[in-house]
Amino acid sequence: MKVGIDMGTAMDGASVPLDIEELLATRLLVQGNSGSGKSHLLRRLLEQSAPWVQQCIIDPEGDFVTLADKFGHVVVEGERTEAELVGIASRIRQHRVSCVLSLEGLDIEQQMRTAGLFLNALFDADREFWYPILVVVDEAQLFAPSVGGDVTEEVRKLSLGAMTNLMCRGRKRGLAGVIATQRLAKLAKNVAAEASNFLMGRTFLDIDMARAADLLGMDRRTAEMFRDLKRGSFVALGPALSRRPLPVTIGTVETSARSTSPMLTPLPEAMADVEDLIFTPDPDELTRPLTRRTVPAPRPATDILAELSRPRPEPVAPIEARPQQPDMPPADRDALLDQILAEILDHPGAAFRADAELFQDFLVRCRIRRVPGAALSLSAFRRKMAISRSGVDADTAATDAWKTALDLSRQVTEDLQGVFLNVAQAALRGLPCPSDLMIARAYGTHSSRRARRLLGYFEEQGLIVVHGDAAGRRIVAFPDLNTETAPGDPNAALDMDERSAAE
Repeated sequence: MKVGIDMGTAMDGASVPLDIEELLATRLLVQGNSGSGKSHLLRRLLEQSAPWVQQCIIDPEGDFVTLADKFGHVVVEGERTEAELVGIASRIRQHRVSCVLSLEGLDIEQQMRTAGLFLNALFDADREFWYPILVVVDEAQLFAPSVGGDVTEEVRKLSLGAMTNLMCRGRKRGLAGVIATQRLAKLAKNVAAEASNFLMGRTFLDIDMARAADLLGMDRRTAEMFRDLKRGSFVALGPALSRRPLPVTIGTVETSARSTSPMLTPLPEAMADVEDLIFTPDPDELTRPLTRRTVPAPRPATDILAELSRPRPEPVAPIEARPQQPDMPPADRDALLDQILAEILDHPGAAFRADAELFQDFLVRCRIRRVPGAALSLSAFRRKMAISRSGVDADTAATDAWKTALDLSRQVTEDLQGVFLNVAQAALRGLPCPSDLMIARAYGTHSSRRARRLLGYFEEQGLIVVHGDAAGRRIVAFPDLNTETAPGDPNAALDMDERSAAE
């Protein structure tokens, strides 16, 4: 399902859409100095996408808790034990509830520890709960610092590792990172580098302007433009936003933060006895106990558990009253499952949708077709999808060599099996070696560099040998299959059918 939300207007007055489905696959980085409108931008993104995708906001200042009143987000106070945080995060993924992790009132070390534990729990959820979720981290430089600070090394590693997992490895688990920072120079480069979409706001320091220009592919001499951007104005770039740098003014929002920007107010009229007022103590002042700001009391755990465990509506009719599904021969059932899977994978853009999202679509279609028997598990679905995506024909699929290829593919992780089988079927059929873009599409990415890394990984595992011919074309040999692909151009572009499917 393709969903575009309106982020604001361009210079010509046209609306600037953001493709949520593409964002889930490619992540977003927002940068701008304090007062540039980052929080306003994040609020616009969250409000517009709330009906379409589950959300989790890591909120160090408690600004986004107001989303709960209008959009039903569960507010999770950060003052909790490790076991409570892990349990709540796991149930949030299981029940697909949007939440705000409020870290207000905690010191920086407690904020980093709490955010790290919560993000790791989201990342470590069981495979059956890998539904798409938008994870927004405000003030990301606090949780993924480029250099060590005043916190302990243990806490820094915990927080930085969680942020790295979110941005580098989270896509296959349904986690789509949206990180916002005041200073690009203070944000760890390996975290920022994984974002493919950018919204760059006002900034003044040369080092931040230079990094912003590099990320946007702009000449550094034009980086001065970031100093002239107005509050709420950003330069957008990325597959979910625009293929070229595009100035955009962020639209209005429906909710507001609890904190506001400082406003000038008139000073009181001068008083004649101002010195006596200041230097004369109140009679009760010296006896009054010294009070400090206390951390707000956490909400009882039972409140969160009750909200996450709301009973689902009862079925309209008892199970006994439902019509019995007719028996179906196993061969016919497998053929029907293959047909349903083919319908899903033939949809434009299916190659770049998260596996959990495709799995949910598959289950819904199975219920509509009344497919008898137990539903496929997510692992079995991924296996069937990998074989289908390989593009093997019926004749090749009936050979013993293909059965050997299927056994070999089990030596790699589930997300890589489709890529391995795609290259293997080309070798068994004597076809040219797939190009980098074809391999990248089989993996669900647009990065040709990642495609080359995948082939390098297969070679390290001893599954393939990559070499070339005199013309520089690539050949992939499979020692265990005693075959190899025909020479193919690694830099070849996708044909028209593949290009339209990718778009």
